[in-house]
Amino acid sequence: MKDYNQYCPVALASAVIGERWTPLIVRELILGGRRFNDIDRGLPGISRSLLKSRLSYLERKGVVERVAVPRGGGHEYVLTPAGRDLERVIMALGEWSVRWMFSEPEPREVDPVTLTWWMSRRLVTDALPERRTVVEFDYVGDEPLRIWLVIERRESSVCTDPPGYDTDLVVRTDPVDLMRVFSGITDYPRSVATGGLVLSGSAGLIRSFPTWFAWSPFAPVVRERLAARGGTGVPRDVSETTPSRQEQLLPPGR
Repeated sequence: MKDYNQYCPVALASAVIGERWTPLIVRELILGGRRFNDIDRGLPGISRSLLKSRLSYLERKGVVERVAVPRGGGHEYVLTPAGRDLERVIMALGEWSVRWMFSEPEPREVDPVTLTWWMSRRLVTDALPERRTVVEFDYVGDEPLRIWLVIERRESSVCTDPPGYDTDLVVRTDPVDLMRVFSGITDYPRSVATGGLVLSGSAGLIRSFPTWFAWSPFAPVVRERLAARGGTGVPRDVSETTPSRQEQLLPPGR
């Protein structure tokens, strides 16, 4: 990426993270992605060559460090102190979007595999079952799809093919309905009550399922925004998300 040749902090920062996909790559690293394939999995639509190029650029700029993996070979990408400091920048971008640009999710914006992958990285370790638990997500809609989330305390995985273990819990949902819960637009009990989420399995697993996830890191801001609008939901028209002149911005929330 070419520099702007301006002695300006915003120009210097934009030269590092202003390219297309770069903020999302940083987001994936902040959320715990370390291996190339893990980062790639959270970014449907990016080519692997472009991802490699962007990671190399971030490495040259001192945002990312490539470290060798002691066991198994290969390497991982780790944020440097400068990279970790970008978390507040990425969070601020997301919170700004919630206040001014956010709208209801459209089917074309919700990839079931990516959504399940995001959920797998927002697990609350202390709330998980003691033994391995397999959750089968039956996504309905125009393109039905089954995806398995194998939950273990040390490491969980997302499988697009049967994982070879018995299913313990089945979640039947439309991808958009689950995204509305994940993003904070609606809450889990309401989605279950209206049929957006239908669970089958043991009563104990069904009862504890919603406690396993931290949901989206932006969900608290989404809920604040909805509360400020009287809880009427997120507008489908992006232009409707712009507050009136009398409406004050909400304080940052995490």
